Amino acid sequence: MASLNKALGVKILSLVVLLLASTGASADELSGADTAWILTSTALVLFMTIPGLSLFYAGLVRVKNVLSVLMQCFALTCLMSVLWFAVGYTMAFGSAGVEQGPFIGDFGNVFFSAITVDTMSGSIPTSLFAIFQMTFAIITPALIVGAFAERMRFSAMLIFCSIWLLVVYAPVCHWVWGGGWLGAMGLQDFAGGTVVHITAAVAALVAALVLGPRKGFGTVPMPPHNLAITVAGAGMLWVGWFGFNAGSALGANNTAAMAMVVTHLSAACGALAWMTMEWVRHGKPSVLGIVTGMVAGLGTITPASGSVGPAAAIVIGLSAGVICYFATNLLKIKLRVDDSLDVFPVHGVGGMLGTLLAGVFCSTQLGIFSGNGFSDGIDSIGGQFAVQATGVIATLVYTAVMSYIILKLVNLMVGLRVDSDEENQGLDLVLHDERGYDL
Repeated sequence: MASLNKALGVKILSLVVLLLASTGASADELSGADTAWILTSTALVLFMTIPGLSLFYAGLVRVKNVLSVLMQCFALTCLMSVLWFAVGYTMAFGSAGVEQGPFIGDFGNVFFSAITVDTMSGSIPTSLFAIFQMTFAIITPALIVGAFAERMRFSAMLIFCSIWLLVVYAPVCHWVWGGGWLGAMGLQDFAGGTVVHITAAVAALVAALVLGPRKGFGTVPMPPHNLAITVAGAGMLWVGWFGFNAGSALGANNTAAMAMVVTHLSAACGALAWMTMEWVRHGKPSVLGIVTGMVAGLGTITPASGSVGPAAAIVIGLSAGVICYFATNLLKIKLRVDDSLDVFPVHGVGGMLGTLLAGVFCSTQLGIFSGNGFSDGIDSIGGQFAVQATGVIATLVYTAVMSYIILKLVNLMVGLRVDSDEENQGLDLVLHDERGYDL
């Protein structure tokens, strides 16, 4: 009887151990929950570009250029996907098990050659990680479209964005997320303050300066042709941004949940702050203002979304609404730079502000009133802020120089800008032989 009880006890103990082991996942064991969430996040981030960003931009341009903006965003989604598959991913992240250099990834994953159906990245398939990152590589060049809307040749846009993805985006992505030098320094950029927003916005500003203003800029009214479309696109961006930020946790976990909370709060506060600024200064709040403030709040929280708490998110969102509002007025009214859809003052200023504030508000303790940085000590804040500033400056300078060179090269190849008559006629008819509306 004693031996029977002993054997039964061993079996029960083994069953308990087996059950306990089955509840967790090792570093390279598939987690169904994590995989399901990143699959969802991937769809959400793609949803940000088409239809979110596409509609947001399309409503802001004049009626004769609505299709051209939609076409640019859609075509970029297709082309950037293929380029990321071919060589962009390996330049940014290299291949597993290979020590990565500080500036560019190894080329062992050209055409996803080292990725199989069973290859894992932590608790999710590597194929899923690669396509999740692909959606970031899609939306970043698409953001630049807003700066040269209504005046750039379609062919020039495709060539510029293709070269830019490989020369600017992929290297900076490697610096921060792929094992490069900024990541090694400890840069806090959870979801793309430097990688996405600063790179896109600086390229946008350089493009606006190189191409010059639209014909009649500053003298001829150029109001948005359909703000209803813009608001619809803005709503899609807000929803999609949950995949952008919370999905960057790469799992269904506590960090993803907090990232979603702070993303939402920052967006709401950015919208309210911008709306209030307009209300106070001009007597009426505008629809365009509230949705632009929302985008500013989202862009500014992006780099800090994995390392701050709700109270810090409110401060970041309010700061974004106010500072990006003044930056927009400074660039267009004072400096008279025709960044058509305000890419630099919203995404660039917001990305820089958020990256710097991540160094102030980041905390090892996330809670309702933690995430204020000061709980980790002044010395910690100073050191982290210096790292954040290094990331901002390096990304800004590199992107500006390379974007300028690429633009000049493309201008020699095919010419950047449509001529004056074509601009008057509108890019929809001139470049695509179609109209957005035929009522």
